Amino acid sequence: MIIAAKTFPPLGAVYLCPQITATWLAVIFIFIMAGLSLKSNEFAKAATRLDFNAFVLAFNFLGVSFIVYCMTIAMRYINIIPKSLTDGMILCACMPITVSMVIVLTISAKGDEAVAILLAAVGSLMGLFISPALVLLYIGVQPDIALPTVILKLILRVLVPLLFGQFLQHYSAHVVTSVERNRNRFKSCQEWALVFIVYTVFCKTFSTPLDVGLVDVLWVVLFQCTALLVSMMLAWLALKLLFRDEPRLRVVGLFGCTQKSIAMGIPLIGAIYETDPRAGIFALPLLIWHPLQLLVHSALAPRLAQGADQLEGYLSRSTSQRRQTVRRSFFGADMPSARRASSVAFEPVSELLLDFEDEGDPFA
Repeated sequence: MIIAAKTFPPLGAVYLCPQITATWLAVIFIFIMAGLSLKSNEFAKAATRLDFNAFVLAFNFLGVSFIVYCMTIAMRYINIIPKSLTDGMILCACMPITVSMVIVLTISAKGDEAVAILLAAVGSLMGLFISPALVLLYIGVQPDIALPTVILKLILRVLVPLLFGQFLQHYSAHVVTSVERNRNRFKSCQEWALVFIVYTVFCKTFSTPLDVGLVDVLWVVLFQCTALLVSMMLAWLALKLLFRDEPRLRVVGLFGCTQKSIAMGIPLIGAIYETDPRAGIFALPLLIWHPLQLLVHSALAPRLAQGADQLEGYLSRSTSQRRQTVRRSFFGADMPSARRASSVAFEPVSELLLDFEDEGDPFA
């Protein structure tokens, strides 16, 4: 779609009436469907693990955005890439957690599925309010952006359709049944609506001269990959310290702490920077982060599943006294075989790639 937008920008920028079709109709459809799919009856379970949910959401919104913000300050100081791309990196870091991807990967990695569903639902709703606030905090209000107008657009395009979808979910069994029966078709329609939004955004971007080149984009890919891996390692270490004996939660936490939603991010960026021709450049880092997180997390999912099984089995066989001994000498040199297995199962992400084949470790 980006290549198509570059080929003939006026089509998506003018002739397809993007002010109506993309910024209103497509966005409203996406969030009505999101409202129909969000399991709001799971929200009440948040109180059961308030500490874990609060940590994951705080790290996702505040931790990742702060890490990326610090990186962009250094990048601006040495003047590596244009400011529009560094602003886009900050926008990407401020976006909410994914909905479907975090659940699918949690199931694949044998994490706590119920907690993943809850995090996805709560994180998506919180993102409607927290993401614009973080953007305002890090980037500020630009002269050509009217903040009251942006808030009104977010309410009308995002919040109202989301609440309407929730209303249909609870009070229209016929609609829910129809959506379930044609789930694949509706999913495809959502995906094409998102693709259409991306297309029109880049058509508008390519309609004006750009200060961004291919080398700049390659730098962004490198920095986004670095930011993702650093965020994952810090999140893993924090989860290891705070939720040491809960491997299923740590699996969910790794995904939930670092995943960013393209389905909600692109409409939010479009609503905030609707009149800015650089909207496509602002969205580009999110379009890079999304496949990167899918690639890295999918590669780790099988190892995390093995680690969760092994550590949970070891903890179930160990006495409380034995577990305390493990805690005190976790990084000791003379590690008994059982203790070594438990530590290998949940070493930081950077160490999951070590090969223990010579020792007969299950991770081999």
